[in-house]
Amino acid sequence: MLLTRPVLLLKWILLIPTIIANANPPEEPVKCSNKLTNCTITNSYGAFPDRSICRAAEVAYPSSEEELVSVVANATQAKRKMRVATRYSHSIPKLVCPDGDDGLIISTENLNSVINIDQEKMLVTLESGVTLRQLITEAAESGLALPYSPYWWGLTIGGLLGTGAHGSTLWGEGSAIHDYVVRMRIVTPSGLGENYAKVRTLEDSGDIDGDMKAAKVSLGVLGVISQVTLKLQPLFKRSITFVTKNDTDLSDQAAIFGRQHEFADITWYPSQKLAFYRKDDRVSSNVSGNGLWDHPGFRAVPSVALAILRSTEEDQEGKGDVTGKCNNGKLTTTLLIKGAYGLTNDGILFKGYPVIGNQNRLQASGGCLKGPNNAEITACPWDSRVKGLFFHQTTFSIVLSKAKDFIQDVQNLVGIVPQSLCGVDMYNGILMRYVTGSNAYLGKQEDSLDFDITYYRSKDPKRPRLHEDVLEEIEQMAVFKYDGFPHWGKNRNVAFVGAIKKYNKAREFLKVKEKYDPLGLFSSEWTNQVLGLSDGLTMVKEGCALEGLCICSEDIHCAPQKGYLCRPGKVFKEARVCSLIQARSNR
Repeated sequence: MLLTRPVLLLKWILLIPTIIANANPPEEPVKCSNKLTNCTITNSYGAFPDRSICRAAEVAYPSSEEELVSVVANATQAKRKMRVATRYSHSIPKLVCPDGDDGLIISTENLNSVINIDQEKMLVTLESGVTLRQLITEAAESGLALPYSPYWWGLTIGGLLGTGAHGSTLWGEGSAIHDYVVRMRIVTPSGLGENYAKVRTLEDSGDIDGDMKAAKVSLGVLGVISQVTLKLQPLFKRSITFVTKNDTDLSDQAAIFGRQHEFADITWYPSQKLAFYRKDDRVSSNVSGNGLWDHPGFRAVPSVALAILRSTEEDQEGKGDVTGKCNNGKLTTTLLIKGAYGLTNDGILFKGYPVIGNQNRLQASGGCLKGPNNAEITACPWDSRVKGLFFHQTTFSIVLSKAKDFIQDVQNLVGIVPQSLCGVDMYNGILMRYVTGSNAYLGKQEDSLDFDITYYRSKDPKRPRLHEDVLEEIEQMAVFKYDGFPHWGKNRNVAFVGAIKKYNKAREFLKVKEKYDPLGLFSSEWTNQVLGLSDGLTMVKEGCALEGLCICSEDIHCAPQKGYLCRPGKVFKEARVCSLIQARSNR
């Protein structure tokens, strides 16, 4: 039976706009035992896919391009490995880890200035550590807008570009931020004759050598982005209406819905057979409305509430309480729908659709980033300093021509195991966003539908979750049967297996990488693995499949002592997943 206390907490969290003025952003991802030396770095979630600890000898915080050049030059002269870190470190894979005990982390936290806004040409030039929130705010003050963006404020421009982050559209130039870059300055290693560091200025026009196409989505292996110039648009208004439908015709609708509405996306709840369609388009600036989007999942939450919700889910997992998870999933979905996913007509109350407002108030949110740092009171839901959300994220893009069949396969799988994705509903279902093909070498190869799935992760890496096999089958089905492209900043290791071979211009990218950094000082063990330059992406050991470190081939890769054995998939028979064959009392 659903506990009364979690129900009340869910209602409080999802429906009541936060009234606590002091929100609390995640802590600094880099920690050093001696000021700037002997350091470790993690991400905002407090753990990498393999749960390893990333160490570095030193961290540098340049606050200007000149200081950045000096940092790169000194490290190049000493042949030190370097990696770039952002303010909030939101990438799930080990993109920030330098190799070796002498590695250097270069943080862009202090490269946080908007340098110039040219209102006439509608261009903004900014440093790579500027956050999406800052860009949106300062552009709006000049009457300009970034047309498409991710939904979370806490990403930096450099991080957005490095991982190919995007919003949702099939219109215009597309939803990826990198497709609005017209100029970029990047600091790379160099030889003695150039004082060991070089500032390269790349232009989108006349990109004969393809350097810009490589730098737009680079995984940070080319150097450090110093400055970026983006093409903006005049500030405009949007009209948003969410519509809930049965998912019976979702596979057909998904292929066409993105052409019908400029900012369309779909949130899918497979276990409830529901789909939530976002009808979202531009309207005339004369249309009245001052709508605001404050997504409940990005608000500051009392730390005690997070602890209770997490404990409840851990208890349900431990007892195998599928019914309890389904009840909580339905409750969460109902409250989100009734609360219009945090939309309000005037910044205070939701009075009905459509919600109309300026682009800068509707395109992204992140209330938990505002305010001082005091996680003992409130925190972002995933803040690793408190007992809050701890999850896996499986995110991939499937070309539109194949998306219909993939959706039908997932529906067939849910038909076999109806309650298998209830846990996903507790993390806002499956978010489906539209992404256009890009000329970036490591960008999307053609128009695609992006599937973003967030789900429970145990603090014990050898403890399976409920319906372990279903999400593993979906992951393998997407990546291998439908040739899905992984999001570079998310996913477990399995999603990256063979991924680089799917990019038509991968060789051209590697040529630019060799030209910019022939010694591989900005490369790491992880980037070499995902770029296909070295082995070791998967780790075969006891329990490795539970964390997505391998695809099981033996029972020991699962959790045989808890009844989870390696078996074929139910729909995608080529999949190998950890299935619960017999319940064990010591689970």
